[in-house]
Amino acid sequence: MSESMDQLTLSCPNCTQPVGESDRYCEVCGIDLSAARAASADPRSAAPSPTPATPDEDDDLADDYHFALDAFGTPAGPSSSPAGGPAGASPAGGVIGADFGTGPAGAAGGAGMAGAGPAGSTHGSAPGVGQAAAGAAGAQGAAGAGSGATGDFVLAAPLLATEVEGPEAAAVSVPDPWSSVAVGDSRLCVGCGAQRIDTDGYCEACGLAQPRPRDHQERSLNGVCGVSDRGHRHHRNEDAFAVAATSRPDGNSAAVAVVCDGVSSATRPDDASQAAADTASETLLEALESGEVPETAMTQAIMSAAARVDALATEYEREPSRNAPACTIVSAVVTEGRVTIGWVGDSRAYWFPDDRSGSRRLTVDDSWATRMVEAGLMTEAEAFADPRAHAITGWLGADAIEVEPHITTFVPDAPGTVLICSDGLWNYAEAAADLAAVVPADARTKPLQAAQTLARYACDRGGHDNVTVALLPVDRVDPPEPTMPDHPPTLVGESLDSPTIQLREGES
Repeated sequence: MSESMDQLTLSCPNCTQPVGESDRYCEVCGIDLSAARAASADPRSAAPSPTPATPDEDDDLADDYHFALDAFGTPAGPSSSPAGGPAGASPAGGVIGADFGTGPAGAAGGAGMAGAGPAGSTHGSAPGVGQAAAGAAGAQGAAGAGSGATGDFVLAAPLLATEVEGPEAAAVSVPDPWSSVAVGDSRLCVGCGAQRIDTDGYCEACGLAQPRPRDHQERSLNGVCGVSDRGHRHHRNEDAFAVAATSRPDGNSAAVAVVCDGVSSATRPDDASQAAADTASETLLEALESGEVPETAMTQAIMSAAARVDALATEYEREPSRNAPACTIVSAVVTEGRVTIGWVGDSRAYWFPDDRSGSRRLTVDDSWATRMVEAGLMTEAEAFADPRAHAITGWLGADAIEVEPHITTFVPDAPGTVLICSDGLWNYAEAAADLAAVVPADARTKPLQAAQTLARYACDRGGHDNVTVALLPVDRVDPPEPTMPDHPPTLVGESLDSPTIQLREGES
């Protein structure tokens, strides 16, 4: 430097009166210069903005200061506080303090160095250029800088991201993660009521896992209804169902219901049950609409569902110590007063007349307990009390040795309701008479409410398994009266007691 710091002429930060560094008070306004110097030690501190003073030092002063600046314009060594007042505007009018870009000349000061004002100066500019920039900025530029200025070179301080203020910064706001809601998810948390459900299904406020769409489902279509619930013990619902209705080629309506129960010991049992239910329902509708008899349509549907579940074995990597995806199935078709039932596994179908007098089970389980009873080795009570009772011997899946659908058809002689369900329901009322006592009396006329009642019944008794139930109302349909042939009977010989058998030539 050409001069020592004691010989520099400084300015009062309040009235710009030239003062010496050793002066404690300003001779004009009386301001405490020591307090002002202490405030100026933090270049980001706020203070009233005085009008910049005219520097009275030569250009070499700025050059002497320039070598002490680091990459961010911060001072180094003993020359870090050449000014006695608060941090002010840069010589070019750029913003140094917490106010960013508020003055006309401070628009380019966001890089943390002295910004380029109208004169285009930088932090290496001479004080004379800074004076021109300050004059061009005027009082607005000084006010935008938000700090005092001296006649000496003022060092720029790095601007922290958290210190952005001013009109432009008003629009910049940090998003509140607690108030964010996933697009399209307006659910309220079942625990705390907050509308903060993230895309993973957890409440961002209390952390509670929200019910999944399959945890509880209800569907109703043209009288046929279904309800499925996760229960209280399982972490997901591995049951699935489908209800549908269509028309036969002759104009008669047909109602369809399918219930599938995923095998918990298999890989992705929830996907297996859903794939089977969807495939069986679609196949049944197509076959019935094309004129297939219900028995044939049912067989095709179960075999199609079995093939679809088989294919899942190649779509998913098998989990260690688990079998390929697998499930059970039971399905019902009601059309023209006839009921057709098809099943594989231990999901069941029941028939409940309106008066409940002829209630009965329509299916026979593919299970260990059933085999023991059929073999005469155990009574039914003993077999179902055994821990192996629910081990199934038939299922849909790649590990099944052979899928053999069971098909049965009957014609009800009275109005009533067909019920198909997973073992999550019949575990609490296995016998038809016991379950009949639970089925509401108006189940045929209010099937959805009845299905809800049955699902709630299982959950109220522990909900140890997923529970799924579907109801198909059956109105009495009188069978067509037999018609007599429109021609007289043809007799061979003189009477039926002594028929004459006519052989073709060459037959013996």
